[in-house]
Amino acid sequence: MTPPPPDPVPLTVDQLLHRARTGLTRLQPQELAAAVAGGALVVDIRPAAQRAAEGAVPGALVVERNVLEWRCDPTSDDRLPEAVDHDVAWVVVCQEGYTSSLAAAALQELGLHRATDLEGGQSGLRELGLAPDPR
Repeated sequence: MTPPPPDPVPLTVDQLLHRARTGLTRLQPQELAAAVAGGALVVDIRPAAQRAAEGAVPGALVVERNVLEWRCDPTSDDRLPEAVDHDVAWVVVCQEGYTSSLAAAALQELGLHRATDLEGGQSGLRELGLAPDPR
């Protein structure tokens, strides 16, 4: 019997984030409107409590992180109506732009090659006056 392969060297969260971002062409907050005008779909993956406290991302579909892959995969029975094929341009947004990088990389692993995220997240939009301030 062949022994199992050795466990891979574990990554730190910073290494995982760096690896995720190497495959992304991340958008700056000021580029989001043009991406949407070009057909990109914005997906807000923040939990409901965070969206309530920090404000909405204008025009975004709301898909919490724990179900994102099922909603965006065009082969999933639980997909969004917008998930028509693997060529959809998804722009994933979280609060600060960290979780969204990991999520966008996961979408790319599903073959959604145009998936990316927004640098700075919803906070970046708000700082530029591109999202309402909930306070």
